[in-house]
Amino acid sequence: MKNMKNNNLWFVTGSQHLYGPDTLKQVGQNSETIVSFFNSTKTLSAKVDFKGVVTTPDEITAVCSAANESESCIGLIFWMHTFSPAKMWIAGLTALKKPFVHLHTQFNTEIPWQEIDMDFMNLNQSAHGDREFGYICTRLNKVRKVIVGHWKDTEVLGSIDSWIRAASGYQEFKNLKVARIGDNMREVAVTEGDKVDAQIRFGFSVNGYGVSDLVRFTKNIDEKEIEKLIDEYKDQYIINQDIFSDPEKLKQLHSAAKIELALRQFLNAGGFKAFTTTFEDLEGLDQLPGLAVQRLMADGYGFGAEGDWKTAALLRAFKVMAFDSKKGTSFMEDYTYHFSDKGDLVLGAHMLEVCSSLAKAKPKLEIHPLSIGGKNDPARLIFEGKPGKAFNLSLVDMGYDYRLIVNAVEAVDKIAEMPNLPVASVLWKPLPDLKTAAKAWIYAGGAHHTVYTQDVSLETIKDFAAMTELDLILIDDNTNTDLLY
Repeated sequence: MKNMKNNNLWFVTGSQHLYGPDTLKQVGQNSETIVSFFNSTKTLSAKVDFKGVVTTPDEITAVCSAANESESCIGLIFWMHTFSPAKMWIAGLTALKKPFVHLHTQFNTEIPWQEIDMDFMNLNQSAHGDREFGYICTRLNKVRKVIVGHWKDTEVLGSIDSWIRAASGYQEFKNLKVARIGDNMREVAVTEGDKVDAQIRFGFSVNGYGVSDLVRFTKNIDEKEIEKLIDEYKDQYIINQDIFSDPEKLKQLHSAAKIELALRQFLNAGGFKAFTTTFEDLEGLDQLPGLAVQRLMADGYGFGAEGDWKTAALLRAFKVMAFDSKKGTSFMEDYTYHFSDKGDLVLGAHMLEVCSSLAKAKPKLEIHPLSIGGKNDPARLIFEGKPGKAFNLSLVDMGYDYRLIVNAVEAVDKIAEMPNLPVASVLWKPLPDLKTAAKAWIYAGGAHHTVYTQDVSLETIKDFAAMTELDLILIDDNTNTDLLY
């Protein structure tokens, strides 16, 4: 998993030459103080680099062009310390391809009532300098986030960090390679889509590979590598000893480990950070990759079942956004409902592929039959998901546009044992309630596959949707489906 600390954010301050060199010197010093504070706080997920005070159209265009070319720059913060005539910004903002925050702040906090004079007023003009900048951004129809408040405020820092995380996911979208191993599950609509259009729109590429391309890697896996990986399984999971005493189960555990090693090699060789599989195309594999997929997701890879490349790409972006959180983000599916007068609930699960980052306790590693796919009994991690607030997200191709559908949910502890269902699962209450949420989701065209996250905040989700110019539909406590009629 790429650490977001390797990314950086460029801080650029706007001014002009009208006020003389002494004022510009102070503008630069104040800007450096702000940047130094940003980097000293533990709130921000990326380093902030001060890129100077820009005072001419050429300087503005140069810094915007340099940002476009920088691989480590995920975006910029623009701040107008003084008035900065906005016509100077037209060429630079027009050329700028990176996302940006418009920070509407000022260096001082309270007005120094007894000392304030025109020199102070000339230096501290953010109140109207930022309005001039804001006008040209709106006139140019530039997507950006406006954050208002003093630069030391906790709320301001939190909003900047939310945006940093979204910008990291946005950048991941731009450079992501998705491997589609096998094709789409036959006759399924929602997991299809226009991959060329997606690459033009978002940047990520999706290319198909035969299962034989993966199988080829299994032929070069050494038995010592398999034993070493199984030792790792023993350290990380609860494994019943009957697996090691039953020759057939032990054989399937070795097969699962071999598939994981091969899949990692395949993904690394192609530079893929997201992938899909399908149970309808497993020729050459003796079991559906379950354990391997769960562990790869835990390491930050995106995944989509049955060829669902949109969910695979979205999950990778959200894994990047949640890089240092421990709550959990995973591929998910609304599997079955619990209608009850005590409260309606959804059981989220999949055949095998739910990320162990969601686990409430140490997962169990078990081997059981799978009544679909026609292969041997696959290994899988079994666990109950953590309770807490979460979101389910669906990225769908509507043909004319893309849509990001989000449902706020509240995960709860299981209400009964499920001894005959050996899969990882999460139980949740959709907001505002199951009937309203499901109706709204279906009207919106939401898929059955989702990205489920307890890590990423709603503010970050909104920031990401704005950057990617996605039509965001939020289903939460304020949703009223009566408005649909």
